[in-house]
Amino acid sequence: MNFFSKSGFIKLFLAICLISSFSLAKEDYSEMSNEELIAIMGYIKEKNKKDFKKELQQRIPTMNEREKKFYEKNLKQQKGNR
Repeated sequence: MNFFSKSGFIKLFLAICLISSFSLAKEDYSEMSNEELIAIMGYIKEKNKKDFKKELQQRIPTMNEREKKFYEKNLKQQKGNR
């Protein structure tokens, strides 16, 4: 599965929808998949970044190769957007 395919776009869209729903409730990143966490990397509110980073760091060792590549790509994009 390619993250840039139609299904990848749909997952990203759903992740963005999840972000908007977070404003109504406390974030529970432990309930999200690795792909969802990676997809929302640049969209976390400042007050939630500590919890998000903690969850993401716990997940990195368990990621498969595809997820790690997606994570690394998003990480580079985030560093480039600063």
